[in-house]
Amino acid sequence: MAEADPCHDSLAAKRPLSPHVSVYKPMLTMMMSFAHRITGAGLYLGVIMFALFFAGLALGPDAFALVAWITNSLIGRVIVFLLSWALLHHLLGGVRHALWDRGLYMDPEGRELAARATLGGGLALTLLLWIGSTLAG
Repeated sequence: MAEADPCHDSLAAKRPLSPHVSVYKPMLTMMMSFAHRITGAGLYLGVIMFALFFAGLALGPDAFALVAWITNSLIGRVIVFLLSWALLHHLLGGVRHALWDRGLYMDPEGRELAARATLGGGLALTLLLWIGSTLAG
């Protein structure tokens, strides 16, 4: 077994630690960053559900009836609603980051405005999508 290098250990002890999330005061932009990561991970579930939907379609009427029954249940509709919100929120978060990459809205007021627009826009677009799909039948 290798011996510990005392020089390396002393250097490691002198290195500053990266601040943890608990050090920072919660801010809307920080929460939106968390939400962007969570919605991105949640979209993996959406892709799996989308693949199952198409698998049910490809496997025939009985399999599709089962998938449709699950999707049209209360829990299925809630999951699809949340996935549609996740998709739109994540999309707007990407637009926000693209604006930041171009140096726009980098001041404190601009960052706050972009974060609020991402949050409000995701909710508004989700509601408009569901209202429109309900009215369309």
